[in-house]
Amino acid sequence: MGLLDVLDAKLGDGLESLLCAHHARRLRKLGWGSAFGSEAGWWTPRRPVRTGNRVEVLVDGHEVLPAIASAISSARRSVHLAGWCASPDFRLTREPGSPTLRELLASAASRVPVRVLLWAGPPVPMFEPTRKRVLAAQREFTRDSAVRCEIDARERTLHCHHEKIVVVDDEVAFVGGMDLTAVEGDRHDTAEHPPREPLGWHDIGTRLHGPIVADVADHFRSRWQEIAGEQLPAATPPAPAGPSSAQLVRTIPERTYDFAARGEFSLLDSYLRALRAARSLIYLENQFLWSPEITEVLIDKLRNPPHPDFRTVLVLPRKPSNGADTTRGQLGRLLDADDGNHRLVAATLSSHDGATSSSVYVHAKLAIVDDRWLSIGSANLNEHSLFNDTEVNVVTDDPDVARDTRLRLWSEHLQRPLSDVTGPAHDVVDRLWRPTLTAPGKHRLTALPGVSRRAGRLQGPLRGLLVDG
Repeated sequence: MGLLDVLDAKLGDGLESLLCAHHARRLRKLGWGSAFGSEAGWWTPRRPVRTGNRVEVLVDGHEVLPAIASAISSARRSVHLAGWCASPDFRLTREPGSPTLRELLASAASRVPVRVLLWAGPPVPMFEPTRKRVLAAQREFTRDSAVRCEIDARERTLHCHHEKIVVVDDEVAFVGGMDLTAVEGDRHDTAEHPPREPLGWHDIGTRLHGPIVADVADHFRSRWQEIAGEQLPAATPPAPAGPSSAQLVRTIPERTYDFAARGEFSLLDSYLRALRAARSLIYLENQFLWSPEITEVLIDKLRNPPHPDFRTVLVLPRKPSNGADTTRGQLGRLLDADDGNHRLVAATLSSHDGATSSSVYVHAKLAIVDDRWLSIGSANLNEHSLFNDTEVNVVTDDPDVARDTRLRLWSEHLQRPLSDVTGPAHDVVDRLWRPTLTAPGKHRLTALPGVSRRAGRLQGPLRGLLVDG
C-alpha cells in the first residue's frame, strides 16, 4: 500500500469515527442512545406494533400512481397528502384525458376536506424544489378550489421534509418513496423499463389497510395541527383487514415540532435492529448508501457471516443527483470486507431495447432481511434521512409479504420468470445474479464498481456533519 493510500485510509477512518461519535452523543442526549446498542430484532420497542393489516407492495410508477389516483377519486370523508414536492400539473396516469393532480384534488375537495402539506423548499435556491416553485404550487392547488395547502418550513438547516404519505378517509394509506411530481425525473415507468430520455425510474410504495392506517393518519394530523393551526380529531383505527403485523417508524429531528420536541429516531433504530438480526440475506434497494452506521453492520456481517449461505445484495443508482461517490461511497469498504468470498453483490439498473439504452434511476427505499422483515418508505440510507429530515417508513414481519416482494423484484431485475428465482436466495444470487453481472451483452443488471478512495466515501456524511448542529 502506497503512502497516499495509507493517508487516505487514515483520513477516511478518522472522519467516519468523528461522524459516528457526533451522532452517538447527540442521540444519547435525546434519549435515543439505545439505537447504537447491540440488540437485534424485527421491531423497535419505541413504536406500537399493529396487527390485522393488509400490506400491499406497489412496484414502479405504473402500480403506485394509479392506485393513489383511484383512492383520491373515491374519497368519502377526507384526503390528506404530505410530501417533499407535489406538482399541480402532474398526471398520475397516462390515460388520455386523465386529470392533473390539481384537478384530482379539487374534484375531491368539492365533497370532502382535502389537506396538502408541502415542504417549503430550501431558504436559498440551491436545489429543488425552490421556494418560488413551492409557493407557485400552493397558489395553483388552492386556486378556485376548496383544497387547503400549507407550507412547512420547520426543517433543520439545509435539510427537508422528505416523507411521502397519502391518507384517504383514514381507511387507506400510502407510504413509500414516490413523489407526485416530475421535478428531477419522470416517475412514470413500468416493470419493463423501456429506454427513456433522460432516464427510467424505479420506485416502490405500499398501500395499507387496517389499524396501521391510524398511525399514518395521526402522524399527518400532528404535523398539520402545528403548521396549519387546525385541530383535527384523532383517527379511529380501522377494523382488521389482513394477516400482517406492521409498525410505522419515523425520523423527526429534535426541536422541529412540539409533539416530538426531543425528536424521534425509530427509523434508524428499526433498521439497525433488523440488520443485526440478519442470518441469511440482506437485500437493499436505495438511492443512497453512505451511512456509516448502516455499513458498519453490513461490514460485520460480511466479515463474520452468521451462516455459510449468507448473502448481501445491493441495488443502487449509477449516479444520483448528488453524485456517484456519495451514493455508493461506502461500497469500496463493503467489497474489502467481503474479501473475495462472494457474499456481496452490488448492482445498478439499465434499459435496453436492442438499439438504444438508458439508465434506470433507483429511487426505491426498500430493505428485506431473511425474507422475514421488510421496510419501505421515504428514508434513504444516508445521514439526512436517518438523523435530519422528516421520514416515514412502514415495517412488517410478514414473511409472505417480504418473500413475495423480493421475488417480484428479482424477477423484474433479472428479467426472468418467477419460477427461475424461487429457489434458496443464496443459490439464486450465485447462479443468476453474479453471472448476469459478469456476462457480456446488454442486461438490465450492471455491476457497480467500488470507490477507490476511502476519504471519498465520506463526502456525503461530512456535508451532513457540517450542517448537523
